[in-house]
Amino acid sequence: MLLAIDVGNTNMVFGLYDGPELCGTFRISTNAERTSDELGMQIVQYYHFLGIDPARTCAVIIASVVPTVMYTLINAIRKYLCVQPLIAGRDVDIGIENCYTNPGEVGMDRLVNTVSAIERYGKPLIIVDIGTATTFDVVDENGAYQGGAIFPGIKVAMEALFLKASKLPRVDLEMPEHAIGKTTVESMQSGAVRGYVGALTGIITDIKQELGGNPCVIATGGMGRMMARYCDLIDDVDPDLTLEGLRAIYVANRELFEKQHLSCEERIIDATEEG
Repeated sequence: MLLAIDVGNTNMVFGLYDGPELCGTFRISTNAERTSDELGMQIVQYYHFLGIDPARTCAVIIASVVPTVMYTLINAIRKYLCVQPLIAGRDVDIGIENCYTNPGEVGMDRLVNTVSAIERYGKPLIIVDIGTATTFDVVDENGAYQGGAIFPGIKVAMEALFLKASKLPRVDLEMPEHAIGKTTVESMQSGAVRGYVGALTGIITDIKQELGGNPCVIATGGMGRMMARYCDLIDDVDPDLTLEGLRAIYVANRELFEKQHLSCEERIIDATEEG
């Protein structure tokens, strides 16, 4: 089995694949203070919850935008799954032409998303990943990654509003029936959701004009499905886009993942790790 891991700013998303089939997923909060043993035992518990033997894991691939958790995560995988994980973009070529001025600045999750999106939806493409941050990623008709835009996530924006405005409460994110709110909560919900939909619509429209053609617009991320209900420019929602991209990269580089099982000696973790 393949374990694909998407390490984001808020959560680490784990996907277990048996061939092309996604057998189960689970999330663990991204926390740099957690030890490798704590993380490893949590991962194994989720395996058991899903009814899957951890020993079936033959390969692990990771995409990460949080360097501070990688040492602990890698050691947890080595110790508890007996597999040496490979890192997308570092150990494994993802196979995408990156046209960014400084290619290393692009978050690996954004590039991994393009791999699976091209495979599933063709090209050209606009991928909107709506999470802690909202990223817009553009793939041209030749399959090259052209760049995109980054916008604050709606939850981040609302939390900042709550912290900076003493009289404004935390509210659930939902679209009220009317644009004109009759209470503070309704007014905040109207402004947040309608304002965010307006931002999505404006940015997507501008990107389409610059890119030309008729790109497919795909939403992903934790808030992707909700926002797709209100933004008519989004053509489809794919919550597993990053995991599927990692699986596709694994399939294209399968030979690199062979013989990654570790011996007992190799599983020993440096005793000074947590110091």
